[in-house]
Amino acid sequence: MTGPASDVPQGQHSAVTPGTARRNASPRRVRPRIAVVSLSQGTRPDDLRRGLDSVLAQQDVELDVVCVGNGWAPTGLPEGVRALALPENVGIPAGRNAGAEVVDGDHVFFLDDDASIPSPTFLRDAVALLDGDPSLGLVQPRVVDPSGSANPRRWVPRIRKGDATDSSPVFSVWEGAVLLPMDVYRAVGGWGAPYFYAHEGIELAWRVWDAGRRAWYAGDLVAHHPAIDPARHAEYIRLNARNRVFLARRNLPAPLRPLYVGSWAAIQVARWWRHPVRLRTWFAGVGEGWTADCGPTRPMGWLTIARMTLAGRPPVV
Repeated sequence: MTGPASDVPQGQHSAVTPGTARRNASPRRVRPRIAVVSLSQGTRPDDLRRGLDSVLAQQDVELDVVCVGNGWAPTGLPEGVRALALPENVGIPAGRNAGAEVVDGDHVFFLDDDASIPSPTFLRDAVALLDGDPSLGLVQPRVVDPSGSANPRRWVPRIRKGDATDSSPVFSVWEGAVLLPMDVYRAVGGWGAPYFYAHEGIELAWRVWDAGRRAWYAGDLVAHHPAIDPARHAEYIRLNARNRVFLARRNLPAPLRPLYVGSWAAIQVARWWRHPVRLRTWFAGVGEGWTADCGPTRPMGWLTIARMTLAGRPPVV
């Protein structure tokens, strides 16, 4: 016999070619496909660029990135980022939903235009967390002010704040950097558009729980965001109150709605009893919440309420 096989000693197998060796080795790892939605009103171009660059620097993932211009047409975006211009400001949750409709991926990541993700493996690590625990349906990272300013306690979305580096199930989320499996995002109906601003992260977490999953605060994952008072928005107090009522009307069984709103009314009175102007604005918002159109309702099941209660947060506080 002539040719390469004749050089192989009898009783031995021929060497495997390099290409065959690669094929017979462990299968090639499939990189996660992640849809990314960055929402902006165009007022923070440097912050927006920083956030988008941090997304584009992510390793071991495939990205489909869109920048949603909420009332403006995004320009000057880095290569690899598409623009979606909305003719008017439709609000934060509706703007995020609009972006999610034009991107594709197995997971969807929402990043505000004043936030960024410092680790180049952030998305890979967050997806691995979700893939490693099928009970999880949403991940919010720990939020850190990169300037070194004190991090607001509200960024840890649990009653007992504890150490910010500790992970735990949660029942609300800081909305500036959130990752969900795309099928979970679709199942919960996306973000609640009627809120416009404030408390849409509570509803998103509640609906993840109602979908049979858990919302998770990951203390070992980090997003950057400046420590800014949310009350800087002129309508914050009114929308805060109105949306508390919207939250109850949209998501709770009828018997629990007054309990939820009442508990928050008591909290606000305890906080602001020395600020009557704030309280008048807040209670005006509560009245608006009971009379205004809150959009479609989808009360959670009593089994979900039991799961949330056993996990530490009944949805009445």
